[in-house]
Amino acid sequence: MSETASKDRISELEDEGELAADYLEELLDIADLDGDIEIDVENGRALVEIVAEDPRALEPLVGEDGEVLDALQELTRLAVQSETGERSRLMLDVAGYRRARKAELRAITEEAIARLRATGESQRLEPMNPFERKVCHDVVAAAGLVSESEGTEPHRCVVIHPAPALPSDGEGEEPDEPRGGADDEGGR
Repeated sequence: MSETASKDRISELEDEGELAADYLEELLDIADLDGDIEIDVENGRALVEIVAEDPRALEPLVGEDGEVLDALQELTRLAVQSETGERSRLMLDVAGYRRARKAELRAITEEAIARLRATGESQRLEPMNPFERKVCHDVVAAAGLVSESEGTEPHRCVVIHPAPALPSDGEGEEPDEPRGGADDEGGR
């Protein structure tokens, strides 16, 4: 991508974040919740976070296991899409919930990788939503292993497998690519 195209894309993502912020400001007003909106662009996505002096005040927007946050993110994406005509992949966080959950998921995945390396047996993680599975797949790929998602929603989970062995004679097919990015927040 050229520098000009890259700057144009970043500008589009910033505009997406602004549209999302406008939508979320209205929601906060309706719900009579105090919060500020922070906008950033990271990894080709608009990142929008609702923050407050007292993060506990925003707990209703997170819900149990982030379920309300997931729904709010989808509603925000739809609001942006209705304005732009384009599908939005923006990420929404409330009071650092996703940031903390990512750290927790990294630790869970690293523990499973350690068990796999100790036993040689594939490891199945608990069922997770697409955002959570994507975090796990990324950790697995960075460790040089392979993973895949198995099952159907809402019981879809990540299974971590040992890395495929390379042919010893140098001939044969290349091993499968690590499936570290198999899931996307879009729900694949």
